[in-house]
Amino acid sequence: GIVHRIDKDTSGLIVIAKNNSTHEKLSIQFSEHTITRVYQTLIWGKLRPQKGTIETFITRSSKNRQMMEVSSSKGKKAITHYETLEVFENDKVPTFSFIQCKLETGRTHQIRVHMNYLGNSIVGDDKYKKKFKKIKNIDPVLEKNLTNLSRQFLHAKTLGFIHPTKNKEMIFNSILPQELEILLKMLRNTEK
Repeated sequence: GIVHRIDKDTSGLIVIAKNNSTHEKLSIQFSEHTITRVYQTLIWGKLRPQKGTIETFITRSSKNRQMMEVSSSKGKKAITHYETLEVFENDKVPTFSFIQCKLETGRTHQIRVHMNYLGNSIVGDDKYKKKFKKIKNIDPVLEKNLTNLSRQFLHAKTLGFIHPTKNKEMIFNSILPQELEILLKMLRNTEK
């Protein structure tokens, strides 16, 4: 059975149990927050500080039941550790940051809600996007790729857990899907 989920239009790793006892042991690791989960994402703007921890409560949105939001008092505790890997900033592109997020908790839409809360929504995220002004002086090919991205730029890169029967730590990594890698390459090329 499915032990955990990732958001629709998020790529990357998930773990699925072959039987009930495996499912139970993995579920315990998830509930105790001992699973290693690292995501990579491209956001609008840049984070200050460039590395840090976001700790809030996340609850269902009062305005839209399909969305989550940060709350000061109610909901479930959500902790995201983030680190900026690259910042793209020049006269040919708006500012973007490629960041890595390590989840301590796994709340619904956690990274998307936390980035939005900081004012840096995820590229391609239609649900939690901020309203952006028309982008000036942008490379037309890059702009086309950004507007044609049919998903959010969020990828479950690393998943680590203690194997339920072998009792050994297992860590799995997956590479960015091609459409996300292409966008990064284009951004890196504008830096030259």
